[in-house]
Amino acid sequence: MQREGSAEIAIDVTRLVVRALRGRLPTGVDRVCLRYIRHFPDARAVFYKWGIGRVVSRAGSRVLFGLLLARLDHVVARLSRCLVRELAGRLPRRLQPGSLFLNVGHSGLELPGYGNWLRSQGLKPIFMVHDLIPITHPEYCRLGEYGRHGKRITTMLKHGAALIANSNATLAALESFACTRGTPTPLSVVAPLAGAALPTGAAQPPLDEPYFVMLGTIEPRKNHALILQVWRRLAERWSSVRGPLPRLVIVGQRGWDVAHVESLIERNPVLRPLIIEIPDCDDAGMATWLRHARALLFPSFTEGFGLPLVEALAIGTPVIASDIAVFREIAGDVPLYVDPLDALGWLEAVSDFATDESGRRAAQLVRAGEFSPPSWDQHFSKIDRLLEQLTGVTHG
Repeated sequence: MQREGSAEIAIDVTRLVVRALRGRLPTGVDRVCLRYIRHFPDARAVFYKWGIGRVVSRAGSRVLFGLLLARLDHVVARLSRCLVRELAGRLPRRLQPGSLFLNVGHSGLELPGYGNWLRSQGLKPIFMVHDLIPITHPEYCRLGEYGRHGKRITTMLKHGAALIANSNATLAALESFACTRGTPTPLSVVAPLAGAALPTGAAQPPLDEPYFVMLGTIEPRKNHALILQVWRRLAERWSSVRGPLPRLVIVGQRGWDVAHVESLIERNPVLRPLIIEIPDCDDAGMATWLRHARALLFPSFTEGFGLPLVEALAIGTPVIASDIAVFREIAGDVPLYVDPLDALGWLEAVSDFATDESGRRAAQLVRAGEFSPPSWDQHFSKIDRLLEQLTGVTHG
């Protein structure tokens, strides 16, 4: 929270506004952006579109933040009116030179005029780096995203007064990118992200059958196709003596390049009755599905962080996850790790965790009870110290 006498803070809300107006559900990145406007309620909102950066008034920023945090259908019209009123002024408002400018959603950084606008305003930009996946793993991303994300990271390195990385793995990838280009890395801090503060959820399980959960947008790097093939083989091998065949619950919207996954879900007669898709799920619903699951399945090929892993372990749900560096950084030896290409390993793990006789699941429940998840207090303690380092005055 900004205190009297501290440097002025501004936050780029372009991503949040555009997605809210389009009726899109919040992603993990969106949730981080929302946490920042909650932590800095007195900050000025900035909206960058069509090559122009517009600074919202103090009163308008408070209204805008409230509407974004409400995340309700009926606020869209009010949000539109607020923007029209704030952006219709003939003379654009300016921030005080030396003001701190936070962009924690990657939005606009690939645009050629964005860095020039920051420089013309005399701001001290602080950027959050969520991942470098389009650069390190372009095969899992949309065509053209390699170049666009390269421009985003280049803007961060060129114009950033400081950078925030969500994990040591992300910072290492960033430093490697900078090194290959002979570019110095600005002052950086690693501040792990906290999961959503999930409610208790319903006491009654949502299904009579045992089930596993996958959480997140359906897209190639999340590896849904492998898990669906695992379920197909599971159905072929399952013995009724073991009890009901487990279901697979996929909580998340369908993304891009998912034709193969859609075909498996919609056209395979073995899989169709075993798969439950939930594209729109609130926090209470997500908490209920997670709390009663045999495990969260997180078979991603690559991640910058992994909020579902944190959220599952925080409420005591076991996790079977890809054996990738960032997951081990976040969760240590708590989850069961399986190589994201090892279909037989995933089949064996799911078969084991599906029943109450699983010794590995019981052992993980004990470890999960000792898991200490990252908190937003810890995160913003690091951020406030970073801002103090940049300005010499106290924030938070």
